[in-house]
Amino acid sequence: MSVAASKIICVGRNYAEHAKELGNAIPDRPVLFMKPPSSLRSLAQGIVWNRALGECHFECEICLQIAQPLSQVTDPVAALQAVGAVTLGLDLTLRDLQNELKAKGQPWERAKAFDGACVLGDWVAVEHIGDMNALELSLSVNGVQRQHGVSSDMLFDIATLLVDINQSFSLQAGDVIMTGTPAGVGALHQQDRLSMTLTTQNGEHVWQTFCL
Repeated sequence: MSVAASKIICVGRNYAEHAKELGNAIPDRPVLFMKPPSSLRSLAQGIVWNRALGECHFECEICLQIAQPLSQVTDPVAALQAVGAVTLGLDLTLRDLQNELKAKGQPWERAKAFDGACVLGDWVAVEHIGDMNALELSLSVNGVQRQHGVSSDMLFDIATLLVDINQSFSLQAGDVIMTGTPAGVGALHQQDRLSMTLTTQNGEHVWQTFCL
């Protein structure tokens, strides 16, 4: 699908172990925040950030592309039908800046929504995916696995997320949902090489990128 995203909606703390590793409480409803379209960057372009702002952390996530409008839909089955494609992506986070802003009680878009903060792989059409609750992701940095997760470990599964999100935000074709990251996040360094693998019931998809 080539339709441009009007927004990227991200889900925080959707894996219990990730919430714990950052010292955050386990949420009782999805934690949502947004990135603008200007944050989108392809894997082929590589990863860049302003190093003067401190460490940039990788957070690998299962990402959804919306294929048809979704608003005020409460049926999980109907909500799932709005998804047109799946990929893996990186929710890049300026962790030092985020911690500074959180300590001051300020919003942390500067740390999460900067240009290039959403790095996405190529989209895989949903008909090639199979069961959305049987997705597996892994991220390796310089040949060492750093993150691994399965969609069945999410605190809020994909259908539940879609129902919750579209009660507050109408979704349009092309919009992106980043469904949360498992434990293992960490700092990136210049010349790091990253490999992301999405395993579905119908096969395996691998993407690679690098830090400039």
